[in-house]
Amino acid sequence: MAAAHASCYSMALSLVLGESGLTAERIDTTATVTVEPDNGGFTITSVHLDVHARIPGADQEAFGAAADGAKVGCPVSKLFNADITLEARLES
Repeated sequence: MAAAHASCYSMALSLVLGESGLTAERIDTTATVTVEPDNGGFTITSVHLDVHARIPGADQEAFGAAADGAKVGCPVSKLFNADITLEARLES
């Protein structure tokens, strides 16, 4: 689940950046999924996305807006009934 979410988020971020006229040289995303017992089974309670990106011409504000938009628009994010947090760092 974590790998699928990280991959999907990276693709969503690339799309949002492209719509803003920006192209990433690199997007590296990891997802950490927290699973807890629930009524004899298990449930995903939270996901933390950590993204590092190199995007020529982007400033932190534009990158932050794109990163937040990708989190909301990511199809895998929409599947989870869990708290999703994001740490986004723009590399120079």
